[in-house]
Amino acid sequence: MPTSSTPALRCLVVDDDPLSIQIVNNCIANTAFLQAVGSCDSAVKAAEVLRHQPTDLLFLDVEMPLMSGIDLLKTLHNPPMVVLITSSKEYAVEAFEYDVVDYLIKPVSYARFLKAAQKALEMQSQRADVESPAPPSDIDYTFVKVDTKLVKVPFQEVRYVEALGDYVHIVLAQHKLIVYSTMKAVEEKFPTALFVRVHRSFIVNIRAVHSIEDNMIVIDNKHIPIGQTYLRDVLQRLNKF
Repeated sequence: MPTSSTPALRCLVVDDDPLSIQIVNNCIANTAFLQAVGSCDSAVKAAEVLRHQPTDLLFLDVEMPLMSGIDLLKTLHNPPMVVLITSSKEYAVEAFEYDVVDYLIKPVSYARFLKAAQKALEMQSQRADVESPAPPSDIDYTFVKVDTKLVKVPFQEVRYVEALGDYVHIVLAQHKLIVYSTMKAVEEKFPTALFVRVHRSFIVNIRAVHSIEDNMIVIDNKHIPIGQTYLRDVLQRLNKF
């Protein structure tokens, strides 16, 4: 539970079913560490609201007309934490490709909702533990939390970072660190002059790139995919480096 100094998670509900919105809002109202900041009956409206409304956690229906919940996620550059809600299990695999917190099947029970909300709260807490302001340009390292200790990570030794579930693997020249974190938190700790996000699941050290082959970056014989939404930026960054 958050303390008096820890703000509640700001929640936006997006669903084209008014009853589902009511159910989720009732769950939010009964959860002390959550705060409802609004609801939308379409992904199109939600995209506009998210531009102006600070949101920590998005309860998002998958199946909606005009734009699905998955389509909305594809348009968000820095999405909040997301809990997907749907009447079908068929989207589960695709959903977790977008680093969602959890996946709820309708009708949503409060017990299952609370479990998802607690996962979001824990993720937010872990993120606060590892996030820090971007280091000054004369600092060539950062620290990450590995289990119960803080480990120094020299930037020049990092080859790439890979997201795997609730963890990220920071691959260095001689070893690998497994950190409970989000890609966004790690990305904010690493200097943009040296690192570039190439995929939802990968950040690479530009100096470690050996070649690019068929929209794949090669680092130490590791073939790393370049996501379509990142391709133009990646090519521009590599050409200017």
